[in-house]
Amino acid sequence: MKYYNSKSVNATNILDVRSQVEAALKEEGFGILTEIDIQATIKKKLDKAYPPYLILGACNPVFADKALQAEPHIGVLLPCNVIIREIGNQKFEVSAMDPAAAMAAVENTAIEPLTTEVRQKLENVLNNL
Repeated sequence: MKYYNSKSVNATNILDVRSQVEAALKEEGFGILTEIDIQATIKKKLDKAYPPYLILGACNPVFADKALQAEPHIGVLLPCNVIIREIGNQKFEVSAMDPAAAMAAVENTAIEPLTTEVRQKLENVLNNL
């Protein structure tokens, strides 16, 4: 099972793409809770060069609340991660987790409709870039 969906975009730098992603997430009711700069972290911890790569922890509070009410341990699978990584000269890939794949191991039918809705919202984010 594929665990993510992605789209390539052209931009001059990763911060431009991040702004586009943040705006598209906001349109779908998501905010960014966390941000990890992999390039900076790998350089600092391993002194190794790494291409631009951001991990954004996106959360839609309405769906997070519904999921937590249905399955209290679901927090180990939250937030929905979205990555932005450089794949070439002024070309970036934006990838979003597939919540249905991530939640497949959870044996609780109450979250299935939620994962379908969140999947659609994340697909909308990618389509709107």
